[in-house]
Amino acid sequence: MHFEVFAIGTAFVFGLAVRQVGLPPLVGFLAAGFFINAIGPHLGMPAETGPILEYIAELGVLMLLFTIGLKLKLRQITEPQVIGGALVHFAVSIAVFSPIVWLLFTSDWMTAVLVGIALAFSSTVLSAKILEAKRELGTFHGRTAIGILIVQDIIALVVLAIFAGKMPGPWALLIFATPLLRPLLFKMLDLAGHDEVLLLTGMVLSLVIGGVGFEIIGLKGEIGALVMGLLLSGHPRSSELSSSLWALKEVFLIGFFLSIGMSGLPDWDSIVFAVVLGALLPLKGILFFFALIAFKLRARTSFVTALSLTAYSEFGLIVAAGIPAAQDYLVPLAIAVSVSFLIAAPLNRFAHQIFERFEDRLLGFELSARHPDEQPKNLGDADVLVFGMGRTGTAAYNALMEKARRPVGLDADIYKVEGHVKAGRNVIFADAEDSNFWHGVNLQNISAAVLAMDDLEAKLIAARMLRSNGFTGTVVSHALHEDHVAKICEAGADQTYLTMQEAGQSLAAHAIETILPSKE
Repeated sequence: MHFEVFAIGTAFVFGLAVRQVGLPPLVGFLAAGFFINAIGPHLGMPAETGPILEYIAELGVLMLLFTIGLKLKLRQITEPQVIGGALVHFAVSIAVFSPIVWLLFTSDWMTAVLVGIALAFSSTVLSAKILEAKRELGTFHGRTAIGILIVQDIIALVVLAIFAGKMPGPWALLIFATPLLRPLLFKMLDLAGHDEVLLLTGMVLSLVIGGVGFEIIGLKGEIGALVMGLLLSGHPRSSELSSSLWALKEVFLIGFFLSIGMSGLPDWDSIVFAVVLGALLPLKGILFFFALIAFKLRARTSFVTALSLTAYSEFGLIVAAGIPAAQDYLVPLAIAVSVSFLIAAPLNRFAHQIFERFEDRLLGFELSARHPDEQPKNLGDADVLVFGMGRTGTAAYNALMEKARRPVGLDADIYKVEGHVKAGRNVIFADAEDSNFWHGVNLQNISAAVLAMDDLEAKLIAARMLRSNGFTGTVVSHALHEDHVAKICEAGADQTYLTMQEAGQSLAAHAIETILPSKE
């Protein structure tokens, strides 16, 4: 049986099946990995299936980290809640998980500490996938989560260097010279065009220069891919480059989830280990929540950030595989990682609804000091709200200005807000999915609202909250897909426009205006 037929077919069947019950496809891909591992050899699966999937998975992770880097700002990694939150959580997690592992699974303290270290990390792939699917990579909580994951990756390098003797050589110092490459990288992207050469440019930067190049100088390829993305994050075409890699990256990441499921068939001890750690998974999220609260973030930001980080990490497996004393726990850890994915993925889909359910209790943990993610209460003299200041929202804002209206743009991406403010637009940091914003905002002078966010759930929440706060003005929303229209209207929108359809009609109108005068 050919590898492609069996692996791709199995992933399709399981991914399609879980989607029908409202679960993310990655849950199905994990299950498909276990199925391939258990049934494949009896059906004539080639022996090289596992190594091939691991190689594809590595490519997917490198491309994912590269695209994350394209959307990051270096300064967000150095923010107090990012560095402090990561370090505090790492230290407390080891102090909590190591004794539990020692009491239940091993009599060797060093092994218990190493397993505790592996459990302290959170999954970069799962968190990034969840945030990307919800269009939240650019939000305050999304950037905080990604920043913490980057700090954790750096910690993992240090751990491997100390316990596995993989100390980077002197060539690793070349990482500090990488900013000198920026003009060359910018020129490469300028010359790449808009076709398949752009795609190849992204692959060369993420897989060759970032991946292989950094491994040659003694650093992890994952760090290299991320650094390459960071160097290009300020280029005007960084978003276009990210979009060109999207489909290829998603296909490779299917291999990642399959390979996690194929990492080993569990015995009884591995199952018990995974079940116990699955039961302890909420503790990981609770530690993140209180660590972020301690750095003066609000309860909602702390909660949704913590929930996105509540999964054991694939990098924990790398740490365990690279340290001889922890290698006996590689399969149990792989099963535990898979179980954490199965728990975390569905919960994150309903993160905002879960917070609203327990909001009254969680708000009691907030500190009295002003939080860096505080929401605005005063919209000034604005008479139109524009939610989401991407390309669609910016175009709507500019059109309203031309009609002598007084729009105010709202966006959950702090860095995007700063860019609009520098351009002279009235844009403020606000998250339509944040109940705190709706509790305090004054809508008295607002006559209309434009919902220009890409994420469907964000549009639904914004429409519902506008109406529940007594807003009687016009709510207009764009929609990416036809099956979204009815849902948005049911949530409270007066008019919904299919973005691509409207663009086509506008093009036709311009064409007609050009044709008619020539015939006259």
